[in-house]
Amino acid sequence: MVLPSSEMGSRLKNKVRLAYLVSHPIQYQAPMLRRIAQEPDIDLTVLFGSDFSVRDYKDEGFGVGVKWDVPLLDGYLHEFLPVLRDSSSPGAWSPLNYGIFSRLRGSRGVAGFDVLWVHGYSSVNTIQAMLAAKALGIPVLVRAEPWLGDRERGGPRLLAKRLFFKVLRRLIDGALPIGTLNAAYWRHYLGEDFPLHQMPYAVDNQYFRSRCLEAREGRAALRNELGLDSARPVILFASKLQSRKRCADLLAAYINLSPGPGEEPHPYLVIVGDGEERAPLERQAAESGLEGVRFCGFRNQSELPRFFDMATVFVLPSRHEPWGLIVNEVMNAGRAVVVSDDVGCQPDLVEDGVEGCVFRAGDVAALTHALRKVLATPETAVAMGQRALEKIESWNFEEDVRGLRRAIAQVTRKITAE
Repeated sequence: MVLPSSEMGSRLKNKVRLAYLVSHPIQYQAPMLRRIAQEPDIDLTVLFGSDFSVRDYKDEGFGVGVKWDVPLLDGYLHEFLPVLRDSSSPGAWSPLNYGIFSRLRGSRGVAGFDVLWVHGYSSVNTIQAMLAAKALGIPVLVRAEPWLGDRERGGPRLLAKRLFFKVLRRLIDGALPIGTLNAAYWRHYLGEDFPLHQMPYAVDNQYFRSRCLEAREGRAALRNELGLDSARPVILFASKLQSRKRCADLLAAYINLSPGPGEEPHPYLVIVGDGEERAPLERQAAESGLEGVRFCGFRNQSELPRFFDMATVFVLPSRHEPWGLIVNEVMNAGRAVVVSDDVGCQPDLVEDGVEGCVFRAGDVAALTHALRKVLATPETAVAMGQRALEKIESWNFEEDVRGLRRAIAQVTRKITAE
């Protein structure tokens, strides 16, 4: 949408003009962008490279067609950049857009920008945007997910990465860490003196909390739908069924909970999600002879609170998990969480024995022990869940806004940090 010059000038008076470049509309980010757009002195425009996520598309991770049932574009200004290449799957070369330089500069009644914020740093799109901003004298802020332990690196690849970051440091003016491990990553590659402004990975706490409270009335109906005895606890997995999510480890640990050969574990295991691992997991469950496993397939964003509410404990046993926003979501239901030590959110959100349990990724025996610990008594899981709810209250969009404001204030001096 292009406004007349007079109206544009009035709207932008005493505001910092912020461009946010991201590959596509993301369900987790939309409510955060709506919140940022409410700041009276920040004029936010989101520049999307692709619109595939607002159309019906096949998610490679879930392996099924997806159309999100939450609003992705409401409540903030946005534009879709002209497309050179769009494979409907974000990567180094997709989406690829043109016109980024002219859009950042502004022309013909369309204002340029004071700050560029990019999500990610290694795609051709983000690199060309950073180069354009550098040429225009526009400061750049970057937010991304990596941490040092999520992949093994060494030799020529590590050397190339270090050289890349020497160049990147010259192109950006600040980084927005999503958590403790991500902050350590930026300090490692950009130096201890590089400006960092914490902008935690958060979800819409109010939305998930209210939806989970509403779900209580339908809890019995969902249990009946799945054929679950209300007296037995529920272990919940909800994510893409990919090998790195390690749902097979959870299923093996669940089988270990059996009191004896051929005997059913006391809890149920409910698996929400779809993907390439679903068929092998169903075979593994069938071969166990146990009847307490339920496969529920892909469920959309608005449906998940029903499963969070029904759960006794939520488990994310992933390897190479940059963050794990599903953990934020389920903590808003006041549920205990068990995560591997390879889940990026763990140091910030889950302390072993407090909000739930932490185990070594890939260690089925340790996962089995963690489940036994959480499920030792009904009171144990409830107490952990209450502490999880208390922890997630402070991990919110207001902290995101504070971090972003601090970063903008430092690079522009046009707004205050608070």
